[in-house]
Amino acid sequence: MIAPNLASQLPDNQRIVITGVGLTSPNGNDWGTFRNALLEKRSGVQPYEIRYFGETLAGVCDFDAKKYQSKKDIRRGTRAGSVGVYAAQEAVAHSGIDWANVDKDRVGIYIGVTEHGNVETENEIHVIKGFDYDTSCWSHHHNPRTVANNPAGEIALNMQVTGPHYTIGAACAAGNAGIIQGAQMLRLNECDLAIAGGTSESIHTFGIFASFNSQNALATHEDPTLASRPFDQKRNGIVVAEGGCLYTLERLSDAKARGAEIYGELVGYAMNTDATDFVLPNPERQAQCIQKALKQAGLAADQIDIVSTHATGTSSGDIQECAALRTIFGKCENVRINNTKSYIGHAMGAAGSLELAGNLAAFDDNVVHPTINVDELDPECDLPGLVLNDPQEKPKVDYILNNSFGMLGINSVVIVARV
Repeated sequence: MIAPNLASQLPDNQRIVITGVGLTSPNGNDWGTFRNALLEKRSGVQPYEIRYFGETLAGVCDFDAKKYQSKKDIRRGTRAGSVGVYAAQEAVAHSGIDWANVDKDRVGIYIGVTEHGNVETENEIHVIKGFDYDTSCWSHHHNPRTVANNPAGEIALNMQVTGPHYTIGAACAAGNAGIIQGAQMLRLNECDLAIAGGTSESIHTFGIFASFNSQNALATHEDPTLASRPFDQKRNGIVVAEGGCLYTLERLSDAKARGAEIYGELVGYAMNTDATDFVLPNPERQAQCIQKALKQAGLAADQIDIVSTHATGTSSGDIQECAALRTIFGKCENVRINNTKSYIGHAMGAAGSLELAGNLAAFDDNVVHPTINVDELDPECDLPGLVLNDPQEKPKVDYILNNSFGMLGINSVVIVARV
């Protein structure tokens, strides 16, 4: 019997559940493969080379874009669009919903992104450079590629969805923000099915590597699989990754009516802002965001079974988040704390949604995947319940809390319950 939460007291048409998971990640192109990679401690980070910047490391996806798109659509669209289309189609297929007979006017698409358009703009400038910067050679696809509602619009076109579609720009908190937006729109009766989560094409822009490098925040290691190492004393920065994870969200009443398999219920969420620095996180505001989500769910900190951390592997960022977690969970014997970026790097706008997916299967198998690559734990990152290097079983997993924080001080927290 799951401990009660406030969402369980709502009518079924106000309770929001996950009925499908679609993803592509650096270590798997479906939920089961991704989960197995985490339990088997398989990294998806590899050597990578990009124009102008040169050799580096990245989390690279290897999915078949042509499974759901024509060559023409891939060519005129964006990498983020292809990631989104693949994840959305996979989520809908996984949900078992009768898609052919779904009212597409009542489907909403809510995609969290860190940024969009940088890849396309860099590529197009590179092309016209070969024509002495003659702008008559500029691609006529530039505008639809770079408008803010792409990649959500590419998903809508591909799946013939005529309900609302838009992106949520929330830096690295965006994956959670997409899920939160989908839940809110369902509760407002603006849609009956939400395709929600986050996508990222970040590894295809040299600018992101160059910028992190100029901050001394880009990870390096002679072994790519060991480069992403949150909490480790010798961590030296972020491994940039691409990927996407989208969910089908429905009201519990609708999911029950069609006999859907339910993978979790969204019982609490919160977003807030540090308002203190462009980059450096504020642990007080992060802790406040976690507390707000717990209060909305009607849960005590010790009722959370797994805390999925945002920790990126930067020196200061990991310490700040650990300070926030220590404030909330420092005396909680039940809580286990882990990190997914140690396997795949930082998937930016997709990070939160992918990291939730990495833990979601624990409702069934009661296993907490570890943070890998921690050879020497930084004392300032030492937390009770931190699961390091090897999976850990729990008697049961009822609640998962998913942290995602981003630049300019945006924070997001999502709490999901076993159903």
